Amino acid sequence: MVCQHGPVLRSFLEKITRGTQLRESGLPTSSNRASSFHLFWDVPPEPLAEVRATIEVIEPPTVERLYFWALQASFEHGGLGTGGAHFGLQYHPSYPEAGAVNWGGYHKGGRVLDGSDSALPSALDNPNTRTYRWHPRRRYRYRIYRSPDRGWRGSVTDLTTETETVVRDLWVEGDNLIAPMVWTEAFCDCGEPSAAVHWTDLEAVTVAGQAHRVTAARVNYQAYAEGGCTNTNSSVDGHGFVQRTATERNTKSGSTLRLPLD
Repeated sequence: MVCQHGPVLRSFLEKITRGTQLRESGLPTSSNRASSFHLFWDVPPEPLAEVRATIEVIEPPTVERLYFWALQASFEHGGLGTGGAHFGLQYHPSYPEAGAVNWGGYHKGGRVLDGSDSALPSALDNPNTRTYRWHPRRRYRYRIYRSPDRGWRGSVTDLTTETETVVRDLWVEGDNLIAPMVWTEAFCDCGEPSAAVHWTDLEAVTVAGQAHRVTAARVNYQAYAEGGCTNTNSSVDGHGFVQRTATERNTKSGSTLRLPLD
């Protein structure tokens, strides 16, 4: 008689033997009750004027929990860090059809960044999180760039309709951007059905105006000790990066994922 669960059982026993702690069900135990995992971009060590990324929610959430998929960058002024901010779509059950977009961040000291009023409504009257109807299996282009008015702007373009929506401006000192990344933050039970996004066309534009296509990213997961799920995973599918919840982790934290050369 062949045991069809043999590979799964062996994998589990190997983890136990190595002393690996597992959190594959139950809510994350982090302070915000979320589990996050990140892709840190491999970019030239130059000041950046803009960062861009295209996202597609290829497997949307099926539970009434908050999910956040963001492009993040930090701000630098006179060579010193002044804070950081994140921009992206949210699956937010408190918003119409769970559609929201967030552009918010923090000063270096931890204070929430102020910003302009958004033209988008907000179901919860939240200055950072605005109502935005997005669709699964449809591509959206994120941009973080200097505002022509004040501070730094976040916008999202629906690539199906080619409609760009400016969310708002954040008021933070900054000559340039540094340390770009994309990430997933899931507020769900670690064992709830898998959700996944596909990241493509990651780009960083230097202050000098040179566009750099990002083809490599370093993987990071919120550790078990920090309350994270241990069954999230980042991978490459041939022309982009995939981040998935509730799956087998086969890419180690700290490793570098590389897209194949064209």
